[in-house]
Amino acid sequence: MAKLLTPEALASAVGEEIGVSEWYEVTQENVNKFADVTSDQQFIHIDPVKAAETPFGGTIAHGFYTLSMLSHFAGTGCGVTVEGTKMGVNYGCDKLRFIQPVRVGSRIRGRAVLIAAIEKNPDQYLFTSQMTVEIEGSDKPALIADWLTMVFV
Repeated sequence: MAKLLTPEALASAVGEEIGVSEWYEVTQENVNKFADVTSDQQFIHIDPVKAAETPFGGTIAHGFYTLSMLSHFAGTGCGVTVEGTKMGVNYGCDKLRFIQPVRVGSRIRGRAVLIAAIEKNPDQYLFTSQMTVEIEGSDKPALIADWLTMVFV
């Protein structure tokens, strides 16, 4: 669940960790579905036999698959919203970096820090959250991105 803030509490929440999501298992079935939807059929994602011959030792999730999981993570513990929100929309990313590939079978989760919150227009709030996608058992994250979200109250 997203962290619920009043408009008055936004400024004091900047710089704080918003939350950490639940762990999510990256399965070959879901990676294959993502490959189908995006028409990205590179063997490193969908062919376990051929991918086993690479330095990764098996299939890995698409970087954009991992990035797309931010929406899921926001709903399971690391999102933020304003009391009375009618709707929220993805506003883009700044400073997106893919740090380490995610092997199929791994578990990942999101961790968020609110780094900016401004009222763009009356009852429209733009949040910037530094999102880190962690890989269970790894010191390095899969990705780090400054994710922008607009909410309408």
